[in-house]
Amino acid sequence: MSAVIVIIGIALMIIIHEGAHFVAAKWFNMKATEAFFGFGPTLVSTTKGETEYGVKAIPLGGYVRIIGMNPFEEIEDGDEERTYRSAPFWKKSIVVLAGIVSHLIVALLLFFTVAMVWGEVVTDENGDAVPTTTVAVVAEELPDGSATPASQSDIQEGDVIVSFNGAPITSWREFGDAASAHPGETVAIGVLRDDRPVEITATLATVQQPVVDETGSAVRDPDGDIVTVDSGFFGISPTVARADVGLFAAIGAGFTDLWTAARQSVYGLWQMVWNFPQVLAAAFGGSDEVLEMARPISPIGLVRISGTIESALVLLALVNVFVAVLNVVPLYPLDGGHFAVAVYEKVRGRSPDVRKLMPIAVVVFAFVVALGLLGIYFDIFKPLQL
Repeated sequence: MSAVIVIIGIALMIIIHEGAHFVAAKWFNMKATEAFFGFGPTLVSTTKGETEYGVKAIPLGGYVRIIGMNPFEEIEDGDEERTYRSAPFWKKSIVVLAGIVSHLIVALLLFFTVAMVWGEVVTDENGDAVPTTTVAVVAEELPDGSATPASQSDIQEGDVIVSFNGAPITSWREFGDAASAHPGETVAIGVLRDDRPVEITATLATVQQPVVDETGSAVRDPDGDIVTVDSGFFGISPTVARADVGLFAAIGAGFTDLWTAARQSVYGLWQMVWNFPQVLAAAFGGSDEVLEMARPISPIGLVRISGTIESALVLLALVNVFVAVLNVVPLYPLDGGHFAVAVYEKVRGRSPDVRKLMPIAVVVFAFVVALGLLGIYFDIFKPLQL
């Protein structure tokens, strides 16, 4: 169910984004001749009034063609006054920023919904979410592509872990430490399922876990390589603790989560730009260590980690915020780039030579496409582990 929610949510995100541009343009009587979901060859289309609507073969985005946004476009006689380029600054701003605003509104509504239905996330003194001992997701694969011990056992989402080899478990940290200490061993995990005790037997996998110091940083040997130790791995992730909240508290939580997600998205985008050479190298046999801090994710990966309905909705909110942050970047051909050009025109009183911006536009477009392709590659051949 959560995977379907993510797939539909991503498609709706694209439609809403382009729909926001379209509605704003039509509101100001700008002429929009095309509104398509996807790119490439047209699969199906229909024309209503002056606009052709349709779906194209590559479902990796969408676009609305508003006449006059392309400065090299030839405009038919009588249409100049309905072009984007003829509109005043404030109208241009609303049209190009409408898509960004739509992402933020959708994300806020999703965060608000999660807070109202499931409660507000409880955090510790460091601001990190407090995990419970309730199973949220059962991972299917290990990094090498083999099945996780959890997927081969009777563990289920919603099970509450209460013991490990007979010893009581009262926190997720206790369970993680216990599992790590028994690599390759057969263990007994006690859970409560619908208030009924169930014992699950499984042989834990052995994975390499980095050794960390008291500050949480990875320990390195004299050659600079990260020191690792054998660690037991089961393959489950927990739900987070939540507190029931009322309407106004949920609204506040929504704005707080939105702000936090925006900050994280800015940092994450910067990490991907700064570490792009290493990320690219990781796809061709380089070190995978960089993927811990800068990893592009495609819809394939999003579906893999969608988890529960709650986590799927939060995931969609985070994706909306990240796309909004990406589009804010003031570089052509992103929405922020169009806004930057409009600001330049307002301040300088003349249009810039857009031909000089084309090399930047090509680089930005290539970067975004490369991130998408790398995300697909990593999600297929180096899937995320929960």
